[in-house]
Amino acid sequence: MSDALEPLQEGSTGEGEPRRKPSPGLGNSTAPIFGAPGALLVIISGPSGVGKDTIIDALKRRSRERDYRFVVTCTTRAPRPGEKDGVSYHFLNKRQFMALRDAGGLLEANEVHGHWYGTPRIEVARALADGHDVILKIDVQGAQVIKERIPDALLIFVVPPSLETLFRRLKSRATETVDELELRQRNAALELARQEDYDHVVVNETGQVEQTAEIIDGIIDAERLRNAGRRIAI
Repeated sequence: MSDALEPLQEGSTGEGEPRRKPSPGLGNSTAPIFGAPGALLVIISGPSGVGKDTIIDALKRRSRERDYRFVVTCTTRAPRPGEKDGVSYHFLNKRQFMALRDAGGLLEANEVHGHWYGTPRIEVARALADGHDVILKIDVQGAQVIKERIPDALLIFVVPPSLETLFRRLKSRATETVDELELRQRNAALELARQEDYDHVVVNETGQVEQTAEIIDGIIDAERLRNAGRRIAI
């Protein structure tokens, strides 16, 4: 259980899961918050298996020098092996997730591959207000919701060298059933068709994740210079 989620004293969801409630870190304040001048909201998307998590890890290794902030997404899916609550995701059951969404605590919320994902609004707003560039890993649907709500958000789409490479990566993970794998493959083709909706497209070559992260660093640097005085409202 992450520090951002606290157990309730009693009761259950009625779904066989313990009840937890969002802490102030996942709060539902809807009052507008303005980012510091020049602070960027960066959205990284791409089909499942393209290497988004690995790229985020590479960017995190650079974050001490570059002052990035990474906001953890909420999800209703179960943790995969090695994932940690509050680090990989805030793992919520569906009732908790919907309560947070309905209270205005999520910047966006979408159902992907049968599970819900959403971005805690207040965490993003606070980091921007402190002058940090905020990097979010969000699916195609969520990215478009944020772009409509926050036109100044910077959208970066990560693509594989080829569809064949992507499908090999998905199979090698061995974390999905056959049906889930087929669904991800179908969705990948649909998501790749949406790359024109993004501000930048970056190819993640096999074994070149550090180079991919360096390219993204360069994009962020250029956008920071171009938008030096702009303030994002969340």
